[in-house]
Amino acid sequence: MSETPETYAESVEKAIKNIRIADHMLYVTYPVIKDKRLLLKALDQIYDSIICIINAVLQYDYLFKRIQICKDAQANFQTFLEKCARRYNITPEESLEITKIISLMNSHKKSPIEFQRKDRIIIMSDNLKTTSIDSENLKKCLTLAKSLVTKIRAVMKI
Repeated sequence: MSETPETYAESVEKAIKNIRIADHMLYVTYPVIKDKRLLLKALDQIYDSIICIINAVLQYDYLFKRIQICKDAQANFQTFLEKCARRYNITPEESLEITKIISLMNSHKKSPIEFQRKDRIIIMSDNLKTTSIDSENLKKCLTLAKSLVTKIRAVMKI
């Protein structure tokens, strides 16, 4: 039981680290190098930070016996959205954006084809549905991740 407070705090610290890396990629490295693959790396860092935030919230609420955690990641995500988000002042719009980021990363992982078009990366799914990523979209996602960390740190008093 003594390991649990460290694990949620470590998850928050890992999320902050991932946010800093993504921030540096989007605001410093990408404008200089202009390599579109950096956008995918930044998306990966933002996704990892959001997953760490969700894990920290679930661990913290489990510690205080507010929720039950199961082995199914999708069920835990639903628990986060339905039972935890309101407690941490996460708005429904932010919950929707979190879901979109997770969906975008899943489509990136499963995508058979990804290509560059102007200043965007286009992800094509098996059913030929396309999704595009550009630096402005990722900057909005990064702002969301920063906001989530701020809200969670305020409630957890880290």
